[in-house]
Amino acid sequence: MIPYGRQDITQADIDAVVEVLKSDFLTQGPMVPRFEQSVAEHVGAGHALAVNSATSALHIACLALGLGPGDWLWTSPVTFVASANCGLYCGAQVDFVDIDPSTYNLCPKALAAKLEVAEREGRLPKVVVPVHLCGQPCDMQAIHELALRYGFKVIEDASHAIGGKYRGEFIGNCRYSDITVFSFHPVKIVTTAEGGMALTNDDQLASQMALLRSHGITRDPSLMTHESDGPWYYQQIELGLNYRMTELQAALGVSQMTRLNSYVERRHVLARRYNEKLAHLPLVTPWQHPDSYSGLHLYVVRLELDKVSVSHRQVFESLREQGIGVNLHYIPVHTQPYYARMGFEAGDFPQAESYYRDAISLPMFQSMTLEQQDKVVEAVERALMP
Repeated sequence: MIPYGRQDITQADIDAVVEVLKSDFLTQGPMVPRFEQSVAEHVGAGHALAVNSATSALHIACLALGLGPGDWLWTSPVTFVASANCGLYCGAQVDFVDIDPSTYNLCPKALAAKLEVAEREGRLPKVVVPVHLCGQPCDMQAIHELALRYGFKVIEDASHAIGGKYRGEFIGNCRYSDITVFSFHPVKIVTTAEGGMALTNDDQLASQMALLRSHGITRDPSLMTHESDGPWYYQQIELGLNYRMTELQAALGVSQMTRLNSYVERRHVLARRYNEKLAHLPLVTPWQHPDSYSGLHLYVVRLELDKVSVSHRQVFESLREQGIGVNLHYIPVHTQPYYARMGFEAGDFPQAESYYRDAISLPMFQSMTLEQQDKVVEAVERALMP
């Protein structure tokens, strides 16, 4: 089975992890800050906070921005559920903004229209979470301008997008957002087995997220309520969580970061080749906005079902039967039973639902061979024209 995505682990990665296993530190030591520094320097952000998952990063980002009961978080319906769930964890309410039919990202025009109505109704969002689906950045300048006008905070969910660029600058520099979040799950571009990171240029947000990821505990005398009792002393000054990244994960991340640029370049080679080899088939290949350089975590095609005699499901099942580990990213969040119980219904976000009816993620990973890619293309041809 050719998977839709997979990690690339080298001997250098293994050696880095083994070195930590032989060291004095397995949980909190020098590797975590080293990994944070490598990512922050690469993307041009002021601060980077490594955590145990991107979900955790989204959660502490929301908490640091003061999201809570009575507030609203808006995000895209075409994303993994974590992009919305992070608002619920804070006691806030969640709503969605439909996607752009070309990029599949949160649509700035739909956002502007929804904000205009929300302002009149007195329910503007406190936080908006644009999701860089497949690695292609959202139109962050437009979203940033709306944030300034309407007063909401922006968390970029860049779980798919490390190594990508927006307007010539690396995604993650937080030029147009308050906080950016990366994921290092094994199918992502860079992996730490499990892990995530929150980046910001705001000193206060960075300090708050650092507290929240580790039980709300500090050893900094300047943050304590009274003089320290001694060198052993610490204080819990917030209700935090245990979201820390381990030294083992960070060591793997440091090693992987040395290959980030080559990983993304390889994905672009594969994407261009897919575009050429699939051009004659009844499907739509991914469109890339000229302002973006996608991280290309995913390669999503949309089937032109009105031109074939097979269904979306039949194509998907045929590919799986041929040994191609295709997937579908994602089932629109508002259609999930948990969210349906909140009152969301089919038809609420028509572009997202249209996307779901014909999208398929084809295999895309940096170690994919041209022979494997050719096998995928041949399988797609057979599935569409049985």
